[in-house]
Amino acid sequence: MNPRRSPTIRRRRLGAELRRYRDAAGVTIDVVADRLGCSPSKVSRIETGHTSATPRDVKDMLDIYGVAGVESDELVQIAREARQKGWWHPFSTVLTGAYVGLEAAAKSIRAYEQQVVPGLLQTDKYAIAMIRAARLGDSEQEIEQRVRVRMARQALLIQDDPIDLWVVLDEAVLSRPVGGDEVMRDQLLRLAEMTELPNVTLQILPFAVGAHAGMDGTFAILDFPDAEDPNVVFAENATGGLFLEKTDELRKYNSIFDTIRATALSPEESRNMIVMLAEEPLWKSRPRVSGSI
Repeated sequence: MNPRRSPTIRRRRLGAELRRYRDAAGVTIDVVADRLGCSPSKVSRIETGHTSATPRDVKDMLDIYGVAGVESDELVQIAREARQKGWWHPFSTVLTGAYVGLEAAAKSIRAYEQQVVPGLLQTDKYAIAMIRAARLGDSEQEIEQRVRVRMARQALLIQDDPIDLWVVLDEAVLSRPVGGDEVMRDQLLRLAEMTELPNVTLQILPFAVGAHAGMDGTFAILDFPDAEDPNVVFAENATGGLFLEKTDELRKYNSIFDTIRATALSPEESRNMIVMLAEEPLWKSRPRVSGSI
């Protein structure tokens, strides 16, 4: 399957179309559930893209809405595609939410990160150190699986049709030696290396700017190639994250990102800073206080 047509995005598209046709037909979820012999919650989860629907269910739903012909055939085909397994399926036990599937379908990602290097730019040793510290209940096997899927995701940046990635990193990300000196130095050099890719833009938001528009937290804005697939904001947290799709929410986060990138160092200045910090790390130059390294 074309990675831009990941089952996650197809399921999301299918749900939106089914909801649109149901609204146009003036049919309630309860009526659909009764006709299909299922629960209203199943219909609702299909419409929100949280549950895949069988081609038979989709055909029956469209019959209820009076949709036939080419329109029906196209949605039934989407239902078949939505039930395929993405490359990340073997790692589903350590993945929470639909982010990886949406990421695989995106044409571009704009992200602001406050604490850690984004997964698409991490080295394996940095990822191991970060995951081990943040997920205290994970077994070594689970940590290994998380790192493997994180490394596999990075193919998005170098495949034939690479994703465009624009990241603004808070200076705090560069200031904390995750995994120790050697691991962090390698990670900084990896960041500098990745900035040489034409599809990767990296900016640093320095401490000197003081208060800024992104202080409410980390987020990523995913843009998709098809107009039928609306953009989505992913606001990350310890339990996975929150997906935001409303027009006003997208407008707000687009404005926040534009403000942050305008405040941050330029890509060239940012790369120079990263290279400098790889040789003269901040965590070594600052005065030590109780409990610090």
